[in-house]
Amino acid sequence: MTDFNLLDITSVISLFIGLLFAVFLFSTKGTNKLSNRIFASFLFLSAIDNVFLSKIIGQNSHNISAIIALLVFLQLPVFYLYIISVCYSGFKLKAIHLLHTIPFLVVNLLMLTNFYGFNSDSVIILFSNLSEAFKNNFIHILIHTQIVCYLIAVFIVINRAKKIHLENYANSDITFYKWLFQLTVVLSILHAFAILKNVYKFSDYDTFYFWSRVLLQIVELAIFCWYILKALKSPNLFQSVDSKLKLTSNLVSENKTKFIETSKTNKDVQTLKQYMIDEEPFLDSSLTIQDLANQMELNTKDVSILINHTMGKHFFDFINEYRIHKATQILEDPTQNQLTVLEILYDVGFNSKSSFNTAFKKHTGTTPTLYRKSKQQKSA
Repeated sequence: MTDFNLLDITSVISLFIGLLFAVFLFSTKGTNKLSNRIFASFLFLSAIDNVFLSKIIGQNSHNISAIIALLVFLQLPVFYLYIISVCYSGFKLKAIHLLHTIPFLVVNLLMLTNFYGFNSDSVIILFSNLSEAFKNNFIHILIHTQIVCYLIAVFIVINRAKKIHLENYANSDITFYKWLFQLTVVLSILHAFAILKNVYKFSDYDTFYFWSRVLLQIVELAIFCWYILKALKSPNLFQSVDSKLKLTSNLVSENKTKFIETSKTNKDVQTLKQYMIDEEPFLDSSLTIQDLANQMELNTKDVSILINHTMGKHFFDFINEYRIHKATQILEDPTQNQLTVLEILYDVGFNSKSSFNTAFKKHTGTTPTLYRKSKQQKSA
């Protein structure tokens, strides 16, 4: 009979919560079905990489325990695919994505003679003759290298998607990218604890090794709970960008001979600004740079370069400037005192109070309520 200790207890709780949330995501229906299932796969892989589970299975099947342990090589690749799936609309799993399984397959080949009961005569001589110390060191180096590379790749994907959003969409809510960034930071912290645990694993400090494993399991449990709370609080959090959109810097480099700072460019800037004043397209909360280009009967790439490159502003900030200016006009107008701040923010094109307050303070240095009070006091 297995003796339970603190490590086992935290492992059992973590395993249960992780698998429960994974099942929930697998069964959830909606527009983010593929993303939810990829994330559920990541949670499943994370949950079964579990101290207690390995301990129980290891007593009955050494081979199965080894397979479960090596599934760690699939965790970060699946997480990377999840990030791409939620950042870009139209994402689909393709055969080329199987390339992410190469490290997992290589390690399993290395461990054929160690765990899976193969006789050295039945496997490739190269793998069977490698020393156990080399295999062990290679696996640890490979997993930590893989973790670092994939986490860097994830941060790059998030940063690029956020820039594309700011350059092409006027929607003021970018909480989506903050969530992905927070998620990746938390995952990085978790793996930092895992690296610390492995440092003690190869030392003579058995007590430190035990408590580092306990700490790692508690951190993982806390992360699973955070996942659930985040999902309950923001069920419709994700908002992907069109995968066909490009960064303005790429558009400029592709058309460097076409877009030159000239008097025509300055005239185009003035035409755009006048159009924003006369037609007020920014009042549409779902306005995109493509919508604006269509309304002005211009090429979307030209408008993107005009705003994001020539004027040196993100489309996101460019639109918000006009929205905030419109809001200040309403707040300064004593005949509009019956309008609440909530009504005003919706009228000028914002879709949430938090995003309006953030943008308003960025452009005016104060809150909408204080701004209205100060203007009323001056006019009194």
